Amino acid sequence: MKKTGIIPLRKGSKGIVGKNKKKMLGRPLFSWVLTAAIFSELDEVYVFTDDQDIIDFVKKEYHWTPKVKALLRNDQNASDTASTESALLEFAESVKNDFDLLCLLQATSPMTASEDINASLNEILIHNKTSALTVVNTHRFTWNSDGTPQNYDVFNRPRRQDFEGLLIENGAVYTTTKEAFLSSKNRVSGTIGLVKMNEESLVEIDSLSDWEIIENLLADRQKKKKIHQRIEYLVLDVDGVFTDGCVYYNVEGEMAKKFDMRDGMGLEIIRQNNVEVIVLTSENSDLVAQRMKKLQITHTFLGVKDKFSFLTQFLLERNSSFGAVAYVGDDVNDLANICSVGWSFTPSDATDTVKANADYILTNASGDGAIRETCEILLKYNKRYEKL
Repeated sequence: MKKTGIIPLRKGSKGIVGKNKKKMLGRPLFSWVLTAAIFSELDEVYVFTDDQDIIDFVKKEYHWTPKVKALLRNDQNASDTASTESALLEFAESVKNDFDLLCLLQATSPMTASEDINASLNEILIHNKTSALTVVNTHRFTWNSDGTPQNYDVFNRPRRQDFEGLLIENGAVYTTTKEAFLSSKNRVSGTIGLVKMNEESLVEIDSLSDWEIIENLLADRQKKKKIHQRIEYLVLDVDGVFTDGCVYYNVEGEMAKKFDMRDGMGLEIIRQNNVEVIVLTSENSDLVAQRMKKLQITHTFLGVKDKFSFLTQFLLERNSSFGAVAYVGDDVNDLANICSVGWSFTPSDATDTVKANADYILTNASGDGAIRETCEILLKYNKRYEKL
């Protein structure tokens, strides 16, 4: 049974301009639900958009997984007045109905996790529903416009623990069989299963204040997942970590970057203590490639924009987890990893946002011994951990 996910995106956005591409915790908004889909039980997931820049980004950034595809939608079904159902019908026709289950995923619900997607699929596959959607169980008292209560007796106000609350659709995940969708032309129909998500997923992104709330919730969620264990991997950004963030150019292009030799010795020592070193940078730089070759760092990955998805896959392939990782980053594109790994570090001259989220602010600046300091701290930490 072929399980297909679709993330419909529009180029235009009234409330927040360029919302789908705007960075949330250092990643484009849509990449949060896309990553959840990649590591779910979906067989494939389409980013369906009228934005060619997003299509180019998806094809370049997620080339490491055949699961992700990008497809151009027509302008008519991407207008302000077009319904999501019209986009779904266009998509079904574009892929010639080559799916058994269709899973609609909303980019404006970045709190969606792989487990939520899987639970929605299982409502159909295991519990024999025709379709399913995600809801939130909220313990709020609701009222009619005429001043009468909808869901409780004002003279017998229930305690929260005695109140069943309300199930509210949160707009995150909708799943349906192909037959039901083509018959009803609606995202859900027939017998509908409900999947409960955390109450925090009810916040909708309609304004910049909503954006800030969700971004903080995401950061807190990632930090709560942290597991402390022996560090097996040290993952390093380059510009602003290995270097002072400066790049020197001549008329022919990039000419020079400054690296601290003490960092190289620190990395050699930490590798001798069975910590694998990984370099992960969004830049494609011949100078960086040459320096990492000199340092004999074989796991050097250049041009990676979505570092969180890439690192997730890297660790999965090695049957490891974020808890086994120490990460050093300095800017917003490192934030998702900074919030997720077992132990995160940032140089003393990093951006304020990263400093506010890192576990440890180093005393040394970028390109001036920050990596060497990290290595010395990790060596002491691993030795203490191994004695426990």
